[in-house]
Amino acid sequence: MFAEYVTRSQISLSEAVVNFTMCADSRCLEGFSWDGKQRGIIGTFGNNNAYITGNNSSAAILVIHDLFGWTIPNTRLLADHYAEEVGATVYVPDFFDGAVLPFGPILSGNWQEVDLEGFLAKNGRDIREPEIFACAKELREKIIAPPFHLRRIYIKQLNLYFADAFVGAVGFCYGGWAAFRLGAREHQPPLVNCISVGHPSLLTKRDIDEIAVPVQVLAPEHDPSYTVELKEYTCRTVPRLGVPFLFRHFPHVEHACFCRGDAKKSLEREALVKGKKAVVYWIREFKCMGSQP
Repeated sequence: MFAEYVTRSQISLSEAVVNFTMCADSRCLEGFSWDGKQRGIIGTFGNNNAYITGNNSSAAILVIHDLFGWTIPNTRLLADHYAEEVGATVYVPDFFDGAVLPFGPILSGNWQEVDLEGFLAKNGRDIREPEIFACAKELREKIIAPPFHLRRIYIKQLNLYFADAFVGAVGFCYGGWAAFRLGAREHQPPLVNCISVGHPSLLTKRDIDEIAVPVQVLAPEHDPSYTVELKEYTCRTVPRLGVPFLFRHFPHVEHACFCRGDAKKSLEREALVKGKKAVVYWIREFKCMGSQP
């Protein structure tokens, strides 16, 4: 547990934007493209184009993409893993209206060629939150509970039972704040059953205060966006809210390691793999019931 100390009860959005912009100048936009064949399809979901993978009508995962958007291979390959290993249909909608930051300058470190400030002005929280909520609501309506007799089938290999209709949310970087908002107590009934976030950006203390569903946080040691102050606040606050909570600290790695870490660097490769496994484990835990009737 982080050491206790007095902090402000909330962090302003302007402060969060400053933190996010600082990280986006370096670590936030470092990355590489995985090699691998995508198994999903390009379709539509609501008013958004989307990458869709998996085939389970009673379990779904909504992935809110990071700054690279919905087209980067890393995010889509992670979605494929979630679909196969969780047993769910995974949706990665385009929340940037087709806009894509240029991969080349970002991967080569030529930040001056990227108009990040202008991009964020068009894709801020207030602008994108309504359509993210709308996608989650449509997904909740779309997912149906499995037949009753299937809900109680025992899976001997996993020692689990099928649960009712399930919707989970996953967000890295830019998607982190959105996942927290999807799990907020203002949504009745809840939009999602649980969330998992990694190195969240634009996150506020109010977002943390209002979480009302099981939450997992994957936190690299070095992250100028998800600061030590926010990490401490998360670890002090969420346990008091009465929801299942898991905070996983990853030493010696930095922001972006869970979805864009350099696979040629052993620590980042390890963090990426462990991060993927952590998301799968967390989502499966709340997708399934863990005891016999």
